Amino acid sequence: MIEITNLDVRYGAIRAIKDVSLNVQQGELVTVLGANGAGKSTLMLTIAGALKAAGGKITFDGRDVTAATPEKMVRYGIAMVPETRDVFPDLTVVENLRLGAYLHRSDKAGVMADMEKVKDLFPRLREREIQAAGTLSGGEQQMLVIARALMSRPKVLLLDEPSLGLAPTVVDQIFEMIRELKATGITILLVEQNATKALQVADRAYVMQLGEVVVQGSAEEIAGSSDLSALYLGG
Repeated sequence: MIEITNLDVRYGAIRAIKDVSLNVQQGELVTVLGANGAGKSTLMLTIAGALKAAGGKITFDGRDVTAATPEKMVRYGIAMVPETRDVFPDLTVVENLRLGAYLHRSDKAGVMADMEKVKDLFPRLREREIQAAGTLSGGEQQMLVIARALMSRPKVLLLDEPSLGLAPTVVDQIFEMIRELKATGITILLVEQNATKALQVADRAYVMQLGEVVVQGSAEEIAGSSDLSALYLGG
């Protein structure tokens, strides 16, 4: 689904992503691990079209999307859930979900069916559907932004640090939901600092350090690597 080849991304003179290559196959959950500053979020923003590559190539579903805009990427089938966990705070849960379905707004029956599916997947949202999104807990807002992304009917879901800032019990709930999402067959690229949790749900993993991929392999191989801690912590 996604093929990244020799990707370079710069912030001015700073080379944030250095010659990165990775791929995500249909139906896989691939995780990208690394410490703060490793380049993980920059990688995700570039795939989503929010940042432009200085070099290399991004292919999605056989199409060269290296220079595509974020709007085009959503239309092609990529939805990103950023680490900022942004909701429309004054709108209700249902209104937030409807905004996620903007591209398909003419298909009213289909949008209603999609909304029932995401509320089945996230029962807490059904309980809170007429509540203002800004009054939800952090965990509930994370559920909402994932559900809103699913309303765009993506082929690939990009999840950037979904456990960031959440209590341990809520983190467990979020990863159980990610496991359930994976079971639906959707392709997922997951960026996480919680390496243990990420490797428990992933098929394969890449470890980044200072903008480069330093280790890659199956989740089981990476989890059992004796030098994972040093790589992950930047040692």
